[in-house]
Amino acid sequence: MENKTMYTTKEAADYLGVSPSTIYRMEKRGLLSPTKTPGGRRGFSQKDVEEWLRTPQSFESPLIRETPAPYEISAKAEPYFQEDSIQIYSADFLRTNCVKEGTVDLIVTSPPYNVGIKYNSHDDKMSYEHYLSFTREWLTRCYRLVKDDGRFCLNIPLDKNKGGQQSVCADITTIAKQEGWKYHSTIVWNEQNISRRTAWGSWLSASAPFVIAPVEVIVILYKDRWKKISGSRKSDISKEEFMEWTNGVWNFMGESKKRVGHPTPFPVELPRRCIKLFSFVGDTVLDPFLGSGSTLKDA
Repeated sequence: MENKTMYTTKEAADYLGVSPSTIYRMEKRGLLSPTKTPGGRRGFSQKDVEEWLRTPQSFESPLIRETPAPYEISAKAEPYFQEDSIQIYSADFLRTNCVKEGTVDLIVTSPPYNVGIKYNSHDDKMSYEHYLSFTREWLTRCYRLVKDDGRFCLNIPLDKNKGGQQSVCADITTIAKQEGWKYHSTIVWNEQNISRRTAWGSWLSASAPFVIAPVEVIVILYKDRWKKISGSRKSDISKEEFMEWTNGVWNFMGESKKRVGHPTPFPVELPRRCIKLFSFVGDTVLDPFLGSGSTLKDA
C-alpha cells in the first residue's frame, strides 16, 4: 500500500492483514482510534497503524480473534419490489450490497433460531458453533450499515433447550458487543401462547429438573451514541404508548404460522412498538431477515 497520512477502515485492515470487522473490534478495545476525515468519514492515521505493527501484540484475544469470511459480496441486487421509499430485496443479506453503509437509522429483525425449522434456502440445523459464526457475520454487516446514532432491536430466544441447553441470548449479546455494538437494555416478551409443558422425567425429584421460560427477548443495541440526533426529530408515539412500552416486559400474543403462511412469523405488534419507540418519523428502517414482512408492514 502506498504511503498516506490517513487510512480508511478497509485500507487499515489490508495494511495490517486482518478483516475490517477486526479493525472495529480493535477500535472498541481502544487499540486504534479513528478520526473524522474532512468528508465526514472515519479514518485511521498512518502513525497509529504503523505503531500498532511495531508494538508486540497478539490477535489471539477472543475480543479481536480473526474469523474467516465465507461470504463474498456480489453485484448489487435489483429490488424485488419498490414504491416510494419502500424497497424489498429477494436476496442473501450477506452476499449482496443492497444498502449503503452508514445510512440506516433502526434495524428490527428476528434471525433464524437454529431449531430445525424448514426454510426454503437456510440451514436451520447448524452446529451451535457454526450458528454463532453465522451470527457474527450478519451482526458485523448490520453494524456497518447503521448511522453513528443507529439502533438495533434484536428479537432472539432467551435460551435453547432443543438439542442441548444453550444460553442463546447471552452468547449473541456477547458477540454483538465484540463486533462493536453497545448494549442498552433488554425487553422480555411474554408471547402468552406457548403451551404449558412439564418435564415429567424430573417430577417430584431434584435429580434433573427442567426450567422452561415461555418468553423471548428483544435486545436493544446501538452503534456509537444512544442519544439520537439525526432524522426528523418527530415522533408519532402517544404518551400512553410511551409509558406502557418503556416497561421492559411486553405482553402480547405471538403470530400464527398457519394464518400468515410462514414457518416463523412474528406479530406486527413487535416491530410497531420498536419503530415508534426507537425511531423518528421518516427514518430508514431495515429488516435483514424480512420473513413474512411484519417489519415492512408496520414501517
